[in-house]
Amino acid sequence: MQQLVETEFIDLGLAEYVEVWRRQEEVFQRNIEAKGHEPPLPTHPVLFFCEHPPVYTLGKSGDAGNLLASEAFLARIGATCHRSDRGGDITFHGPGQLVGYPIFDLDALGMGTRAYVSGLEEAIIRALATWGLRGERLEGAAGVWLDPQGSRPRKVCAIGVRASRGVTMHGFALNVNTDLGFFAHINPCGFTDKGVSSLAQELGHAVPMEQAKRRVLEALAEVFPISTNG
Repeated sequence: MQQLVETEFIDLGLAEYVEVWRRQEEVFQRNIEAKGHEPPLPTHPVLFFCEHPPVYTLGKSGDAGNLLASEAFLARIGATCHRSDRGGDITFHGPGQLVGYPIFDLDALGMGTRAYVSGLEEAIIRALATWGLRGERLEGAAGVWLDPQGSRPRKVCAIGVRASRGVTMHGFALNVNTDLGFFAHINPCGFTDKGVSSLAQELGHAVPMEQAKRRVLEALAEVFPISTNG
């Protein structure tokens, strides 16, 4: 049985996107430096949970044309936009959305990047099942979907990561009680023929964020060989 990797869990609450990005980058670089040391030093995996004020983020290979609103319009609705160094296209983060940023050492977990992304999807799928929802994958589109092959495919969780020297950053964004109206101003993840949803929309009632955090954290610990202080 693989030994569990001690992982620090930090709940940042509502926090600005750029500030959390900075905190991720600090841990990310510190772990890369530890692995590059001769001999290698122990890494310090961290899992951040947070919510963000309204912000659109565009992945490093994303198409800016998938943002359908002007800077002036974004200012009027109280949102900002940032180009990110994660994978994927454009998405929205806002209050009521659970964002998770795992800074993991994939070598310590015994997996590659593709298996890691699949693991994030699996954890969200397991968490959704606790609410009676069937989350699924969609070929060629990272994330977790509802009814992906049906008449109304809709994404409930976006995933976009960065990995270097086996260290990860960025992560996933699960729509819990998110105001889905913000998605009308983008082609979410570059798609024009698929929708978005949230736990609240699917269940017909708001979901306590603390409950969502607990269930997702438990699912992550089931899928990955990690032990957290959460």
